[in-house]
Amino acid sequence: MAECKNRRKHVLLLAYQSFGMVFSDLSTPPLYVYKCTFSGRLRHYQNEDTVFGAFSLVFWTLTLFSLFKYVGFMLCANDNGEGGIFALYSVICRHAKFCLLPNQQAADEEISTYHSLGYSNRNVVSSRFKKFVEGHKKMKTALLVLVLFGAAVFITIAIFTPAISILSSVEGLQVRAKNLHHGMLVIIALFLLIGLFVLQHYGMHRVAFIFSPIVILWLLSIAFVGIYNIINWNPRVYQALSPYYIYKFFGETGKDGWISLGGILLCITGTEVVFAGLGHFTASSIRVAFSFVVYPCLVLQYMGQAAFLSQNFSSVSTSFHSSIPDSLFWPVTVMATLAAIVASQAVVSATFSIAKQCHALGCFPRIKIVHKSKWVHRQTYIPEINWALMILCLAVTVGSQDTIHLGNAYADVATTFRKANTAISFSGIACITGIFVTTCLTSMIIDFVWHKNLLVALLYFSFFGIIEIIFVSSSCMRIPKGGWVPLVLTAVFMSVMYVWHYGSRKKYLYDLHNKASMKWILTLGPDLGIVRIPGIGLVYTELASGVPAMFSQFITDLPTFYQVVVFICVKTVPIPYVSQKERYLIGRIGPKPYRMYRCIVRYGYKDVHENDDYDFENAIVMSVAEFIQLEAEGGGTLDGSVDGRLAVVRSSENFGKRFMMSESDGNKESSSWSYPASGSSSRSAALQKLKSIYELESPEFCNRRRIQLKLLDTTYKDSRVKEELLELLEAKDAGVAYVIGHSHIKAKWNATFWKRLLINVFLSFLRKNCRSPSVGLNIPHISLIEVGMNYYL
Repeated sequence: MAECKNRRKHVLLLAYQSFGMVFSDLSTPPLYVYKCTFSGRLRHYQNEDTVFGAFSLVFWTLTLFSLFKYVGFMLCANDNGEGGIFALYSVICRHAKFCLLPNQQAADEEISTYHSLGYSNRNVVSSRFKKFVEGHKKMKTALLVLVLFGAAVFITIAIFTPAISILSSVEGLQVRAKNLHHGMLVIIALFLLIGLFVLQHYGMHRVAFIFSPIVILWLLSIAFVGIYNIINWNPRVYQALSPYYIYKFFGETGKDGWISLGGILLCITGTEVVFAGLGHFTASSIRVAFSFVVYPCLVLQYMGQAAFLSQNFSSVSTSFHSSIPDSLFWPVTVMATLAAIVASQAVVSATFSIAKQCHALGCFPRIKIVHKSKWVHRQTYIPEINWALMILCLAVTVGSQDTIHLGNAYADVATTFRKANTAISFSGIACITGIFVTTCLTSMIIDFVWHKNLLVALLYFSFFGIIEIIFVSSSCMRIPKGGWVPLVLTAVFMSVMYVWHYGSRKKYLYDLHNKASMKWILTLGPDLGIVRIPGIGLVYTELASGVPAMFSQFITDLPTFYQVVVFICVKTVPIPYVSQKERYLIGRIGPKPYRMYRCIVRYGYKDVHENDDYDFENAIVMSVAEFIQLEAEGGGTLDGSVDGRLAVVRSSENFGKRFMMSESDGNKESSSWSYPASGSSSRSAALQKLKSIYELESPEFCNRRRIQLKLLDTTYKDSRVKEELLELLEAKDAGVAYVIGHSHIKAKWNATFWKRLLINVFLSFLRKNCRSPSVGLNIPHISLIEVGMNYYL
């Protein structure tokens, strides 16, 4: 009983917290839905039935998509509790052979969260449609393009949502200040937008606690205003809940009513954010918050605004603010502005998450992902995305200067993925397109993952898909009037992602086919035919097996390397998170005397990479040491001449218990013990001086935490094991160097014109203007060695 009570309290707490993060965007469309809907030819139909029909369309659109599809159904189609378009894609990839990610291994399927609970591919007969898609590479590429299209649409929505929400909230000032020029409203909106994006750098952890109260007060206030308008202006508006008024609406307005669907569609903008934010909460908490607070409040507001418009149609351009009672005007207007800012913050944060996931899956140029431990859990900040969004958002606001224009643009992105007069589709096309993409992916999950009959998947797709296509067709009518803007932006974002994915995959395949021969490595002997100096060399490669050509080129051109070599493969697996215990796969390359190891570091597409390279170095050394001991205890591959078996060493009960750790900072060494720095004498005076200068110029380098390891006195059956462990720790004490490839990519001379254009122009431009690999891998500059490599694809 007590456990059940605690569970209910936990659900209610999460429901309360969800208002600020996932429902803020969905709660602001009442500011502009009716204004955008009646901005075209529909404004000539000034009668009660038309207004009631518009409300009926809003009600049933909100009910079918937000309540039934997303909150009722889509929350079940999650990936280990995570939502969003990449969650759907990763679930499909794990249950069907659709994944185009490189480095995938059978060992990845042994991760505890790889197979969804209750849904496994084992002993299940695949459907014919699944087999057909798996057998055609073009179908896999088409699926990836569909997902990238959905991601590009989401980023486009993030450009229009802050602009349309904040500009709509401040437009209410003109209701009271009749002489206030519209240009002044635009300037106010611009200042608010600039403040929003500038503050992203500092994180929102200090003010995040007020987001939920703001949204709750906003929802309750608009619900109260709605009830007041229903009672005061037209109590009969409740009759419009019947879909019969939709029939009357189209019967009277015809084509003009169909075109106005772009404005109706705006009522569900923010629904995608609800699904994408699932990972921060639970499905039950989101259902409670939406069903008992958000949905009733929105319905009451839309109903009340319709009641007001049925008697005051001349105020349609300022319908929301004009319908507010005089005594509540300023409090509600202030709440509208605050709610719009919170909604914009939620969309921007979700966009950072989408860009990070694209980057993790190899579909986005290298970017700097910032995460600080004091920030909200899983909150990230991406400078490049933030400033690009700000510039585009300001440009859209200045260029449109009207929420009708912005609404038009928003509509076009959503369906295909509104400027009614001159733009009723910026926001609508954007919203419905993303919704249509999730419909396609969910239909595949019903068949491939849940193993339901193909007919069930087709029924789901037909029901929601046909409605969405109707909305899309309406939004497409406004493309010449401004709806082309979001489509162009979506095409640009999608092209960037696909070009980067194409180049990355071609580069990986080149490395795979040109890796060094193990036979050649073995003929060099334990010293590899070079001078082995004290230290550890961490060689980064995308290969999960074999020796990269970069390493063979390095030891050929510069015949010296470190006494311990660890090939590091940092890769993403199609699951949200990989636990620390299952993150590191360790193996051996060649016989023991070669002192060559392989470490595969596995991350989920939502994992935040470690920022402390010292922690990473210690994790690698401890994992390799544990592998050496497990190998000795279990037999393993003692003197294999090829890649040995890989082991998940952190699952061992004795992991980390065989060493004594001593922590120190950069300024004061620990007094517990000092390991003899046998490698320090091997460093040149010039290198020591260079390091000292670097430490003086980088205070964070001096002040960071440092951990030293010492092997405990343990008796080993094989003395060679202790010797290898001591050599590993001595090498770590001597220093760690990071070796990465500095690649130059060109198309082959006989490649087609389009391939040369894509690689030599577009891909080359992206590679020159993105972050270097060392930034994404958090490699200290003082320890970095780059090896030049030419790629002809």
